[in-house]
Amino acid sequence: MADKITAEQRTEFGKGAARRIRRDDKIPAVVYGHGDDPLHVSLPGHETMMALKNGGANALLDLQIDGSSHLALTKQVQIDPIRRVIEHVDFVAVKRGEKVTVDVPIHLVGTAKPETLVVTENSTVQLEAEATHIPEFIEVSIEGAEVGTLIHASDLEFPAGSTLLSDPELLIVNVTQQRSEEELEAELEEAEAEAGIERDESDEQLDVQVAEDPADKESSSNESESQPATEE
Repeated sequence: MADKITAEQRTEFGKGAARRIRRDDKIPAVVYGHGDDPLHVSLPGHETMMALKNGGANALLDLQIDGSSHLALTKQVQIDPIRRVIEHVDFVAVKRGEKVTVDVPIHLVGTAKPETLVVTENSTVQLEAEATHIPEFIEVSIEGAEVGTLIHASDLEFPAGSTLLSDPELLIVNVTQQRSEEELEAELEEAEAEAGIERDESDEQLDVQVAEDPADKESSSNESESQPATEE
């Protein structure tokens, strides 16, 4: 179900216009697709942020513009790296029943067996799905997975109406033996040696007790002897 958002069509473009829109707690956006000219709109900031957050990477919005409805599939969201607010959104216009190509995130559930390391080799798979029935994520169970377990794209279960476009042999999850700290350290040293990197002395080597200079001891002793006796 697409979230309904009331949008305003805009005629001003450029950085200055975008800044003015953001000052009003709105988000500039563009809707592309279907051979039409790009549709430039401004969206209510909080409502749009919540709709994108709840809809996931491929959020579908029902933009209400001048009384007409426009289905828009999220393609790119630009976020300010410092303030972490949405600066701009690109959408693709879609129609009900239309098939679209999307990258859908992988979501791991469950716990593998002890002393294993679960590696996500690919975090998304490409699917073809109806614009109004795009899965938010594909769930992959690793419950009780043992060392040597390999999960490929062809092993995944997809909702009805969704078709895998990625290579069926695409490796999604690889369960390996958890390595000890000593093994990791040895591997790092080997990699550094191959790269010609000389390591500094370790903290343990630097953290040694420095013997006190005998001259310092003698000076300290002399100072003690030269202290006048306290009168009783």
